[in-house]
Amino acid sequence: MTLDYHWLYDTVRARFESDAALEAFLPRSLTPEELKRQGDDRYLSAMSRRVFHAGVQHTMVDAKWPEFEKAFQGFDPEAMALLGPAQIEAHMQNSRIIRDRAKIKSIPENARFILDIRRERGASFGAFLADWPDTDTIGLWQVLAKRGARLGGRSAAGFLRLAGKDTFLLTSDVVARLKAADVIDREPTSQRDLRAVQDAFNLLRQDSGRPLCQLSSLMALSINPVF
Repeated sequence: MTLDYHWLYDTVRARFESDAALEAFLPRSLTPEELKRQGDDRYLSAMSRRVFHAGVQHTMVDAKWPEFEKAFQGFDPEAMALLGPAQIEAHMQNSRIIRDRAKIKSIPENARFILDIRRERGASFGAFLADWPDTDTIGLWQVLAKRGARLGGRSAAGFLRLAGKDTFLLTSDVVARLKAADVIDREPTSQRDLRAVQDAFNLLRQDSGRPLCQLSSLMALSINPVF
């Protein structure tokens, strides 16, 4: 079958009591203006939270996140870029946070990544995200994976979702729908398959006017209603 937006919407809509119930369930992304207004400390916080989410129950990380905010000075990039071995060792003694040395070390690395982008562009990291075209989401994933720390695989998309930048997610249910629609025939890891996925989302976006995050959710719900 082909990936038709009207079929996708009607299939998912039938599982909700009303249009309003479905719309309330779908995720929202920030506007470009909202992304630009958000401080770069929020982007470092989102990067770090996504790194700590990997391989751990997200609810446990989220419950501890206020303590992370206190311990890491609100994730100010300038301050965190200077985090050295002695400070990292001190954080390893803090029982109020998750003490994973490799993940803690990613914080100064990602702070420097954010500062590098700011220097290169002469603008905030939020402006960098806001200006990146949604039609090339996979290209943004690649930049994050290459230049950021521990932001490869699904972590790039996970960070963007936390930060409010519109993105699709390649969850198992989304991949299953893409396979059923013959967009791909395997887990999309090659550039060719990722481009096919991006093209499919671009067409759905053009047909529906919906953001990528909602189209991704509709795909997942068409496979697994999660009710």
